Amino acid sequence: MRSFVSKAVVLAVAAGVTGTFFINFCDLVYQCGCESLWAGVAAHCNIHAAQPPHCPWCASQAAGNSSFGVILGMQALAAFLPGSAGLGKRLALALAAFPVAGGVMALAWGWYTGYWA
Repeated sequence: MRSFVSKAVVLAVAAGVTGTFFINFCDLVYQCGCESLWAGVAAHCNIHAAQPPHCPWCASQAAGNSSFGVILGMQALAAFLPGSAGLGKRLALALAAFPVAGGVMALAWGWYTGYWA
């Protein structure tokens, strides 16, 4: 039971980091104008502009939510990885899942929507 709780804490920490900085990652990838949770969030995102392109994650709940879900899923896999990996390794893998899985999802949605066309 103790092992499960420790792994759950790893997932909670990684998910907290993802939840806090997801909007910043959105701006990093799409250069859309999104800001930190404490600095306006999507108030300056290009979804408010009359003309496209519009940020795929902000313009579509399906795009943003599915991307966030995939990241959390990959973090859960890393946190609950079978075997004897230590908590430090699990945390490192779970944190690394954010930019890796997020980058893959951002590229996929960007190409799918023609954001960079």
